[in-house]
Amino acid sequence: MNQKWIKGLLPVVVLASCIGSFVTINAIAKDTEEKKAVDSRPTVKVENITASDHQIVITSYGEVAPLESTQLAAQVQGEVIQWHPSFIPGGLVHRGDILFTIEKDNYEADLLQAQAQLVSAKAALIEENAKQEVAIDEAKRFPTKKFTDLYLRKPQVLSAQAAVKSAQASLKRAQRNLAKCEVKAPFDALVISKNIGLGQFVNTGSAVAVLNNIESAEVLIPIAGFDSAFLPKNLNGLHATVSKKGLNAFKRDAIISRDLGVVDSDTRMSNLVVRIQDPYGLDSDLPVIKFGSYVEVNFAGQTLQQIYKLPQELVNNRTVWVVDSQDKLEAKQVQVIREEGEFFLVNQGLNNQDKLVVTLPEYPQKGMQVNIADSDVLTTEKL
Repeated sequence: MNQKWIKGLLPVVVLASCIGSFVTINAIAKDTEEKKAVDSRPTVKVENITASDHQIVITSYGEVAPLESTQLAAQVQGEVIQWHPSFIPGGLVHRGDILFTIEKDNYEADLLQAQAQLVSAKAALIEENAKQEVAIDEAKRFPTKKFTDLYLRKPQVLSAQAAVKSAQASLKRAQRNLAKCEVKAPFDALVISKNIGLGQFVNTGSAVAVLNNIESAEVLIPIAGFDSAFLPKNLNGLHATVSKKGLNAFKRDAIISRDLGVVDSDTRMSNLVVRIQDPYGLDSDLPVIKFGSYVEVNFAGQTLQQIYKLPQELVNNRTVWVVDSQDKLEAKQVQVIREEGEFFLVNQGLNNQDKLVVTLPEYPQKGMQVNIADSDVLTTEKL
């Protein structure tokens, strides 16, 4: 009985063993096939690059200074009898404003005296001219007789003419001295200091005040060597922007006035002068730029042709990676001509529509096969 049961169970065991072996072999085969189907190529992202023209913007910094500073002096002497309300340190005055007035009585008297002297000298000249005419008529009656210049009154007339000119000069000097009793601002000015007061007697040539010209201000800006190569050929009159950031931020238009024409022996930099009109907004509603302010100056440099603008992290030792037509990595040597913030400007070594690798594998190798991830086509300006 037991032998029959064993004989009947044996085929079932054999069959089950065969089925199990088949399932195991099939699973191993499928696993092998799946392993063979795995893509081991590193995946990278690329961007198609296109060269474009690039406008260089040059930035420098400097301190705002007056176009000119004048030490004002009295040209006549006398007592100060009046001064302008804004003629105080920190005051702003317009060109032609009367800053202070010196007592005029003596100078008005001098003017009257000079006018009288001129009238007297002209009268004397008229008299001498008349006497000369009489002498000439008298001499004509005796054509054979020789008459001296003294008889013909030539020296007397010349003396009278000289007296008229002397009187005219005295009159002009008296007029000038009277006008100089009113001391006027030579330009729109900021009063830096004042050394006089009402009732004070001032002498000719006495320094009475220091004025800073506020019709224009200047900023001396250094230009480093790496920027000098990109300066435009014609700088004079070039538009610039002067600005300051922070709590009292402002922005004003300016122009490049001139190049000082020398290279600083200490810094090896050249220097440009930027001019700002009406820095204190005396004749406009523009923001005030005080003397001594430290400002940023920006202006346009050269326009570079066919430039690639690349993020600095993609350029290693002047080398960038691209993907060729067979999806293989290729290293290209490029020429970097300028650094701008986080970008390098490249003018050689790349071609339009090169596929620039923007996410490199950990250990990139020349000729490495890669898998390209889907990405939008962008120009280097958008990288």
